[in-house]
Amino acid sequence: MSVLNVISIAIFIALLFGLYKLKKPDTSLAKQVFIALVLGAVYGFFLQLIHGGDLDQIRPTLVWTDLPGDIYVSLLRMIIMPLVLVTMIAAVVKLHEVAALGKIGGSVIGILVFTTMIAALVGILVTTVFGLSAEGMVGGERELARAAVLETRAPVVENLTIAQTIVNFVPRNIFADLTDARSTSIIAVVIFGMLFGLAALLVSREKPEYAERIKGGTDTIQAIIMRLVKIIMSLTPYGILSLVTYVVASSNGGDILNLIGFVIASYVAIAIMFAVHGLLLSLSGNNPMEFYRKIWPVLTFAFATRSSAATIPLNIRTQIEELKVPPSIASLSASFGATIGQNGCAGIYPAMLAVMAAPTVGIDPLAPGFILTLVAIITISSFGVAGVGGGATFAALIVLPAMGLPIELVALLISIEPLIDMGRTALNVSGAMTSGKITSRIVTEGVS
Repeated sequence: MSVLNVISIAIFIALLFGLYKLKKPDTSLAKQVFIALVLGAVYGFFLQLIHGGDLDQIRPTLVWTDLPGDIYVSLLRMIIMPLVLVTMIAAVVKLHEVAALGKIGGSVIGILVFTTMIAALVGILVTTVFGLSAEGMVGGERELARAAVLETRAPVVENLTIAQTIVNFVPRNIFADLTDARSTSIIAVVIFGMLFGLAALLVSREKPEYAERIKGGTDTIQAIIMRLVKIIMSLTPYGILSLVTYVVASSNGGDILNLIGFVIASYVAIAIMFAVHGLLLSLSGNNPMEFYRKIWPVLTFAFATRSSAATIPLNIRTQIEELKVPPSIASLSASFGATIGQNGCAGIYPAMLAVMAAPTVGIDPLAPGFILTLVAIITISSFGVAGVGGGATFAALIVLPAMGLPIELVALLISIEPLIDMGRTALNVSGAMTSGKITSRIVTEGVS
């Protein structure tokens, strides 16, 4: 390790210490996260500058600057399954009417699917306005290697059916699903938690002498889990500093400039969908500005980690404590939103790729039949993505072959994928929290 790397690591430690000193009762988490975001970006550019953009020279520093971020993400992943399970059990136990659970689930999924349809239309519109096309795009060695890998994975998703997707959601070994063994494990744990809570609720009604013990036990475990989440959330600024440093320091400016049009168009589409979420919140009687102010730390974490699943603990806690969403709704919207109807990954991204690829095979992307078919397939595939994992890439692998379009475009965009994926993930999480907040206004009877 060079002297320059040692100095860089010392500076990073000083930044961590500065964030620690900033932590005061009158300094909100949102403010701490924003400061960490700015510091991480500046420090990442600093590393690029002093090493001349050579990632091989930067990497020894990133090995140590990544440490806080890796630990933070691991702690969040550790708490996901216990949090989802306990929250769902406690939420169902507290329901006065079992039918309310169906109303909640129906509302959450309906909003997620509806916003994904809008996201697909936004993706089509923005791609058309920017005049983006895959014609003339040439890939290098890295892109060609990626294309070869995608060709081998395509058959995995080409024959995916709605029936198979539904079967994959059902838990068949809850202990395996608690270890996140499958791409649909989160949904499986949600379903098991609902069934377990339903059984506990029925036992409470059939044997009233058990009712208080069941309620007291679930309340106690839920309180412990939420306190653990709060402890982990206190580490958010340090995790954000580490994660943003890596993203900025490891970015390739040349690749970004080569495809800057697609990057800009993607973020325009993402911004439009954030505005759509705000409009839906406003129409349902909520204050969009207040909503985004309260969920800012969650969106920042989603942006830095590019993981909707890892954001679930922060998502649930923020909905319950900041947005005052009932636990049952918060848990369902966070869990479903991480795997179903992702506005960014399953909505905007495959729509943009399809419109770009269509002219290469002689298809008019503005033909009404093409647009209707594309939106329908995207809506259906927003359920199928959870069945195979892989987020936006697999969403594209489902949609493009179904539309008779080549999948090579997915590989050609590999160099800028991480940059766009940050915004897409934040949008996914915003969609999940929007569905929770709106559902809490729509569905009130029997929810506590």
